[in-house]
Amino acid sequence: MKLRSIESMPDLVGKKVLVRVDHNVTLNDDGTLKDDKKLRVSIPTLEYLVDRGAKLTLMTHVGRPKGKVVDELKVAPIFERLKELSSTMSDVAYLENVRFSSGEQDNEESFINELASHGEFFVNEAFPSMHTYEEASTCGVARLLPSYAGFHFQKEVDALSNVTSDPKRPLTLILSGAKMKTKIPVIKRFLDFADNILLGGCIANTFIAARGFDVGGSKYEEDYLEFARELMLESEKEEKATIHVPRDIVVATEPAEDAEKLDLPVEDIGGDMKIFDIGKITIERYKKEIESSGTIIWNGPLGLYEFNRFSHASKRISEFVLAATQNGAHSVIGGGDTLDFHTKYEKPLDEYSFVSTGGGAMIEFLSSEDPLPGLVTLIEK
Repeated sequence: MKLRSIESMPDLVGKKVLVRVDHNVTLNDDGTLKDDKKLRVSIPTLEYLVDRGAKLTLMTHVGRPKGKVVDELKVAPIFERLKELSSTMSDVAYLENVRFSSGEQDNEESFINELASHGEFFVNEAFPSMHTYEEASTCGVARLLPSYAGFHFQKEVDALSNVTSDPKRPLTLILSGAKMKTKIPVIKRFLDFADNILLGGCIANTFIAARGFDVGGSKYEEDYLEFARELMLESEKEEKATIHVPRDIVVATEPAEDAEKLDLPVEDIGGDMKIFDIGKITIERYKKEIESSGTIIWNGPLGLYEFNRFSHASKRISEFVLAATQNGAHSVIGGGDTLDFHTKYEKPLDEYSFVSTGGGAMIEFLSSEDPLPGLVTLIEK
């Protein structure tokens, strides 16, 4: 997918450029940033535009203020950190949190016009803000101003497009998470062109329950049991990817570091047991598939990684994916929890082929057969 690059922009000396960044970061109680990765990935684009003489105005959303001004979600501390990271940002303007206006998520014409008044050109450097629906600052403005993709935005699109268009085989998707609603579209799409789909997390619990096993007190989605059965039946067809559901799991009665845990076959779950991780046999099964893969996409830790006691499978999976990468496989990882897991346990990120900062946008991009609305306005024709 070829997008209009900022390198193809005309003379920018003295020109106003409106840049949509994704600086949606979490703040500490003292107003400092918990993590500045999102700021750092946007800097090459911003510095490039400044170096070409452009007058920049930045905009982002922060959190979910639902159309109201929330002091804790103002952009001031984010802007201060950005200026600390790059001295070239001192003369840049930064609009207040776009979600303080209901016009942002409602894609209102008046709000679109207000935002567009700050630029003669528009640059989108906010891949994590790409959704299946339109918003004023990502789609509305892009229809009013000549629009271009930032450097990291293009990297995200290229990396994710490559794994879906012409991947090195076998292609393995490692997928976890809490909600079936967000995962079913990607499972459906990958059934058609992946080779293996390895499941973990709460979505795996739903598949275990769909196979007829008692999941005790574990979180699962009863409303999606039939969907899970249909997906597993589809997976049995010769031309479809194989869905791998855990055969053994790690259970405890509560999520705690001192909880007594057991590794059991799925048929032995019962009572008040709760599933918090996949078991050793399943880990070895997944290892075999990962080791033989040419392309690996990983989205979501396999267990309740927030507790070290239930992080074992995710740690092992990270080791397997890194080893496969070193042996020539192409690896793409992403998702907020996946990156948080790596930060929490000091696992290296720079050894994967590509690390997506797209969060939910990564899944939406991979799930959609058609370009997301925010991409349509940037595609070079």
